[in-house]
Amino acid sequence: MCAFCAIVAGEADGHRVFEDGTAVAFLDARPLFPGHVLVVPRLHAETLTDLPAAQVGPFFLRVRRIAGAVQRGMGAAGTFVAANNRVSQSVPHFHVHVVPRNPKDGLRGFFWPRSRYGSDEEAARVAARLRAALAEEPAEEPAEEPAEE
Repeated sequence: MCAFCAIVAGEADGHRVFEDGTAVAFLDARPLFPGHVLVVPRLHAETLTDLPAAQVGPFFLRVRRIAGAVQRGMGAAGTFVAANNRVSQSVPHFHVHVVPRNPKDGLRGFFWPRSRYGSDEEAARVAARLRAALAEEPAEEPAEEPAEE
């Protein structure tokens, strides 16, 4: 079982901030900044192109929701949303990084300094902030497409 599948299944620790039948979001264990979240599809798919087409839209609606929560929950000016697709992908389970961003935060290009949370308690506090931000708004579901005439 891959590391992210173990977190999804509840067999490995992860500071979850969101989960439903489509996706699970949890704090990155080595965040660029506090509040750096990984969003993974519940279904194991190694890359974006392995994710069934019918799940891409629903998955990215969750990514969109998490991005808003990270910005609000961390008091950030914005977010950086990115996914590696095999190259530089440290875990072979598709995942999207949602990173809080602020002007002059020191993040430049693609060479990022990584660190760890100071303690498990600090990570738990950050995860709680993001869960609270997610609870502030209802989950969005895709609008029905108009029927063709």
